[in-house]
Amino acid sequence: MNHLYKHILFTLPLFIVACNSASKEIATESTSAETNTITLSKEQFKNAGIEIGSISSRTISETIKANGKIDVPPQNMVSISVPLGGYLKYTKLLPGTHVNKGDVLAVLEDPQYIQIQQDYLVAGAQLASIESEYQRQLELNKNKSISDKVFEQTRANYQTQKITIQALSEKLKLIGINPQKLNENSLSRSVNILSPINGYTTKINANIGKYINPNDILFELVDPSDIHLNLNIYEKDLHKLYTDQPLVAFNNTHPEIKHKCKILLIAKDINDGIAEVHCHFDAYDKQLAPGMYMNAEIEIQNKAANVLPEDAIVRHEGKYYIFESTGNNTFEMRQVEIGVTNENFTEILSTDFEKKQIVTKGAYTLLMTLMNKAEEE
Repeated sequence: MNHLYKHILFTLPLFIVACNSASKEIATESTSAETNTITLSKEQFKNAGIEIGSISSRTISETIKANGKIDVPPQNMVSISVPLGGYLKYTKLLPGTHVNKGDVLAVLEDPQYIQIQQDYLVAGAQLASIESEYQRQLELNKNKSISDKVFEQTRANYQTQKITIQALSEKLKLIGINPQKLNENSLSRSVNILSPINGYTTKINANIGKYINPNDILFELVDPSDIHLNLNIYEKDLHKLYTDQPLVAFNNTHPEIKHKCKILLIAKDINDGIAEVHCHFDAYDKQLAPGMYMNAEIEIQNKAANVLPEDAIVRHEGKYYIFESTGNNTFEMRQVEIGVTNENFTEILSTDFEKKQIVTKGAYTLLMTLMNKAEEE
C-alpha cells in the first residue's frame, strides 16, 4: 500500500508537467495560426471604410524608367590638329563658341610653310625643262641615236620630278594651301585652320604664341545636330526592348517638357547588370547639350493581366500582402507576388486568389490593427 502511494505521488507531478507542456504547445499553435487573421466588430468594420471586391482582368502597360545622358556619335566629334606644327598666331575661340563649316578657327605661322611653298614652285619650274629633255631623249632613242641607258636615266629624272611635285602638293593641302592657286606672288608664312563642321568648340588647348606640335590637339569641336541619348538599362528589362521602340525623355530642370525618341541600338555587352541603350531624338532641340543628364520612360506593349487597386496591397517587412475576406468580418492577411503598376492598378502574379473576396479599400487600416493586436499579445 505504501509502495503504491509513493508511486502515485511520484508520477503525478510528471503528469501535470506534461499536461502544461501540451497546453502551451496548443496555445502556441493557436496564436501562430491567428497572427495573420483579424475579426472586426460591425462598428469597427464601418469606421474602417472597408470595401470588398475581387481580382479583375485589365489591359495594362508597363513603363520602364531609366536614366542616362546625352552623347554624340564619334563622327560628330572632331579634334583639330596641325599635321606640320607651327606657332599659334591668332584665334578668337572660346569654349562654347559656335562655328560654321569653313570658318577660320586659327592662324598659324612657321618658316617651314615658306620652305614647302618654295620647294613646290621651284620643282614646278624645273619640271618644264626636265620634261623637254625627256621628250628629246625619247625621239633620239627611237632612232637609236642614244643608248638605252641614257634614255632610262632621263626618264627616271622626269618621273622623280613629277613625284616630288605631287608630294609637295599634298603637303600644301595638309596646311590648307591650294597648290593650283600658288605662285611666286602668293607665298605666305602663315596658314589658316578651317572648321570642318558646323558646331561649337568644347576645348581650347593652346594660347597665342604657343608652338603646336603635329600630335597636339589644338581644338575640339562637336556637331550637336545628331545628338544621342545613352540610357542605362537593367539586364532584366533588356528582353522587353527592341529597335525603333518609342520613348520619352526629360530632364529634372523641365520635367514637363517631353522629348520623343526611338531606340537606335541595344548594346550586347553587360557590365554590373546594366547595358547601354542608344536612342535618337525625333527632333533636334538646341537646348539639349552633350553631357546633360536625362530621365526616360519606355512604355512596353499593352497586355492583359489580373489586377487589384493599389489600395488593396500593403507592404510589410519587404513583402507584399492582401487581405482575404473569410466571412463574418474576418480577414486573413495573405502574401502575394506583384507585377507592374499602371493607372492605380497593380498586376497580381499569384494565381490562387482569382475567385477570392479581397479587401480593395482599407487594407492599410487592417494591417495597422493586426500589428497592434500582435503587440498586445
